Amino acid sequence: MVRIKLFVKLALIVFLLQGMVIPLYSKPRRSLKKEKHRVIKNIIPGADQTQLYTGYLKGKNIAMVINQTSVIGNSRIASVDSLLRLGLLIKKIFGPEHGFRGNASNGALVDDSIDPKTGLTIISLYGKHFKPTPADLENINLVIFDIQDVGARFYTYISTLHYVMEACAENNIELMILDRPNPNGYTVDGPVLDTAYRSFVGMHPVPITHGMTIAEYAQMINGEGWLKNHIQCKLKIIKVANYMHSSTYQLPVNPSPNLNTNQSVLLYPSLCLFEGTSLSVGRGTLVPFQEIGHPLLKGKYRYSFTPVSIPGMSEEPPQKKQVCYGIDLRNYDTNIIIKSGHINLSWLIELYRAFPDKQHFFNTYFTKLAGNEELRKQIEAGKSEAEIRHSWEPALSIYKAMRRKYLLYQ
Repeated sequence: MVRIKLFVKLALIVFLLQGMVIPLYSKPRRSLKKEKHRVIKNIIPGADQTQLYTGYLKGKNIAMVINQTSVIGNSRIASVDSLLRLGLLIKKIFGPEHGFRGNASNGALVDDSIDPKTGLTIISLYGKHFKPTPADLENINLVIFDIQDVGARFYTYISTLHYVMEACAENNIELMILDRPNPNGYTVDGPVLDTAYRSFVGMHPVPITHGMTIAEYAQMINGEGWLKNHIQCKLKIIKVANYMHSSTYQLPVNPSPNLNTNQSVLLYPSLCLFEGTSLSVGRGTLVPFQEIGHPLLKGKYRYSFTPVSIPGMSEEPPQKKQVCYGIDLRNYDTNIIIKSGHINLSWLIELYRAFPDKQHFFNTYFTKLAGNEELRKQIEAGKSEAEIRHSWEPALSIYKAMRRKYLLYQ
């Protein structure tokens, strides 16, 4: 009897232990939770990776094409200040539209000046000329281009890039690009510019959203022979770390006075076409590129806003001191645009149809922004968005294939 009881106890102990035993050579199971939520590394702009380029710059006389977005690190110290502290020989600054400090209104010409903090000469590339002169580049060994772009053809920093590349090539000066992410890099869309309508808001045969970083775009300018006489600019590129074109990236510094929120940056490629109409896109308010309207739309839309003069943003905004009625996009879900990969044409089509004075809806600037005359004519003719998009082919697909040759990121 005692033996039977002992056997039962031993059997019970073995049974209980079986669920706790782990084979010595079993493979650990992967955590499904970790598979679903992989760690995404922080995006690191080229400028932040000083260890990759400061040694190369030592002993060279340097000029910098920069503005308020040209910062290094989380402390957002101006790159010129950081590089001067490291003992580099920064000799002068070139400033684009909106100026070196980014406080000039849209379209306002900017004069040459002296930076009070560093004592460096600031030469405006949005004043007397767009292109550095041979005198501007005298005794310069290397030019650094470090400006945050937003990925739209009519955003003028890529035009500044073109002229800087051309000047460097003509004067046998190397151009270093400290690359930065494109916040609208997920989309390649819009009509490809007809070079018959070439201007400073559209210099190259690319769509409205080109889907490239500044460095990638520079490679395309070189590779496609778009500089004068097909000359080539010698480039040295410091890439963005951990970046893909599908990456979500919120800019640490406003790229210009009227792109003052992430919302406006993402809506800008769709809304800038309205700058070629009589409607307001919210310049003269604190939420530019987040609302669209006009006084004549009263009774058709409930939302209203009133543009006023705001120094440093828009001193003379369209429809100044007039109550404008239209569409409120402050809380629009920009994920809709991101997921579609398309600019939004529906607002332009809708507001043209709603506008009572169609003869005065468009102005002459619209053709420059659109890059052709066709888009205006299509909207006036009542074409659907699908019909308009169909007309962008095959040029858009041809551009996409060309673009792939110059990509630095997936």
